[in-house]
Amino acid sequence: MLRLLTHVALRRPVLVIVFWVAVVGLGFGFGGGVFAKLTAQVATVPGSENERALALRDAAAGPQGGHLTVVGVGATVLGPALAQARTMPGVAEIGEPLRSDDGAAVLVDITLAPGASDEQAGAVARHIRAAGAGVSVAGGPLTDLEFGMQAQSDVQRAEMVTLPVVLVLLVVVFGGLVAGVMPLIVAVAGTGATFGILYLGSFATDISVYAIQVATMLSMGLAVDYGLLLISRYRTKLAETGERDEALRRAVARAARTIAVTGLTVAASLLGLTVFPDAFLRSMGLAGAGVVVVDMLAVLTLLPAVLRLAGRRIKPAPARAVNAGVFARLAWAVQRRPLLTTVVTAAAVLVLAIPSVHLRLANSDARALPGSTETRRQYDALAAHFPQLVGPDVIAAVVRSGAADPRTAAFAERVRAVPGVSAVEVVPVSDAVSVVRATPVHEPWTAAGRDTLQAVRDVPAPFEVLVAGDAARLVDYRAMLQRYGPWAALVVLVATFVLLAAFTRSVLLPVKAVLTSLLSIAAAFGAVVWVFQDGHLAGWFGSRALGAVDLTVPVLVAAIAFGLSVDYEVFLLARIRERYLQTGDARAAVAVGLQQTGRIVTSAALLLVVVFAGFLVGGFAPIKEIGLGLVVAIVLDATVVRMLLVPATMTLLGRANWWPSRPPVITAGDEQIRSLAPVSAP
Repeated sequence: MLRLLTHVALRRPVLVIVFWVAVVGLGFGFGGGVFAKLTAQVATVPGSENERALALRDAAAGPQGGHLTVVGVGATVLGPALAQARTMPGVAEIGEPLRSDDGAAVLVDITLAPGASDEQAGAVARHIRAAGAGVSVAGGPLTDLEFGMQAQSDVQRAEMVTLPVVLVLLVVVFGGLVAGVMPLIVAVAGTGATFGILYLGSFATDISVYAIQVATMLSMGLAVDYGLLLISRYRTKLAETGERDEALRRAVARAARTIAVTGLTVAASLLGLTVFPDAFLRSMGLAGAGVVVVDMLAVLTLLPAVLRLAGRRIKPAPARAVNAGVFARLAWAVQRRPLLTTVVTAAAVLVLAIPSVHLRLANSDARALPGSTETRRQYDALAAHFPQLVGPDVIAAVVRSGAADPRTAAFAERVRAVPGVSAVEVVPVSDAVSVVRATPVHEPWTAAGRDTLQAVRDVPAPFEVLVAGDAARLVDYRAMLQRYGPWAALVVLVATFVLLAAFTRSVLLPVKAVLTSLLSIAAAFGAVVWVFQDGHLAGWFGSRALGAVDLTVPVLVAAIAFGLSVDYEVFLLARIRERYLQTGDARAAVAVGLQQTGRIVTSAALLLVVVFAGFLVGGFAPIKEIGLGLVVAIVLDATVVRMLLVPATMTLLGRANWWPSRPPVITAGDEQIRSLAPVSAP
């Protein structure tokens, strides 16, 4: 199949380009319909107790409107604005103003009419904000919208900031403007086709608003990775042969299998996310796997076609010795002390990973937003003047019993006796359903908070009880991760092992690849925890200690980082194996392979670091956490792991790396090739 695809690309380049233009046109045109079907919901578990409790409450209450919270600080006069707001479309009721204990602020609750639109809620908010600079209006649909818009704007800002830098680096790395633009062609093709894939997928599952931006960024990164591999091969072969068609044919023949294996491996790691029932993770897996496969196919077909037509605009690579250079010297230095290098390197990475031991997961709240947002400004105002309202979210026990039923009162008293509960109230919903609201003392992401929730869920009752709230949502999500996480990991690990074993004809190399990849991922988690959870250097990233990490970040970072790590591993192993088969010298093959791929891996990693570092310039904490995790994972993997740990472990294993394959048979005609490989460090 690979030969057929590349053969068509080389023989019919114009036809292939026309085909991809049609694919991109359909993707951006037909696939553009996905934008009307996106969801901003994150970290929900269909069928969980939290979701069933909310469904029971909403069904019993009937159509309900949302709530807006108004906070006025200082000498602001809200009376006239509130009086006019009562007559505005979408407003059902405006509560009585509540004055703060310090007398410096006032709080008002606005109940929206059932079916009130986001536009109506926004119009009410704008009208009331006009009363003065000290007025903030947030909550309900406005806060939900602000969370989604902040995440999207952060990713879009990242693209705008990083794109000029990436363009300059592409020209430098690829050795010219024409070659540098080619990965962008692949990225556009991958993004357009992925839109179409996501639109089709939206008929089977919800698609997150964040999937589009992540797919775009990932498309850029992988297009650079695969494009760099193929174009560098082409320029090298062009320098060797001087004949462009032959050089392109050889380059494609050499690189196609490597690109296919890396693409399928990265896609498998992202498809592992589709095991989870959470729509956010599923859509991320679908988007990521889709863009990987499309980028892979575009590099194997569209890029050779464009290279064929580019002709003399692509320059040959400068001559370089295969057994000399900075990366070869680095490999020789590592090979002098492979055991020491392995121990020291692994220990250093594990030290970086230590903070991940106390990783805590939480639902992101207003503190995750930048101070310029309305929701964050209101949160800060509430914390200053109404501190009792910014504590842990209530634990809501939805019971199939009316508020006037003595059994409900008895149940509420038992909940009141639960350790960690400070107050309890019973809120009627209907004649047959009520909500027992328990105010917890501890944050939901702490062990004490989880214990309090579980104790409330364990309170005996003569009727059905379903518990909801932030703590319940978090516990249910953690349970979902624990239930489906091993299956997702199994899918990823089995697929990775099978693909790498088939590629390398080895049993040990796939195992080593997985273990070294997990090291860099653990260190990335450690960095995220140390900065955003614990607050060290958080100010550098415009944040502060949050006490926990957003519960969607670890799974997403692990999936993307693992795929990219194996990506670099395959790049390196392909060259090492190629040299080993030529010479039969396992030790020298490591040095030559590292020399031939070192520049490719570091250049690709640099470009990806720039792409994902753009996430750090935003204001939404979860996006920053993803950016930092991926940047740390990529930097460590492309430098410490790939340049030190992998050569050291492969040197220790020697020919055992390739077990159960038999050593290659070196004929007399191969001696000239073999003599080019350094048999020992100078």
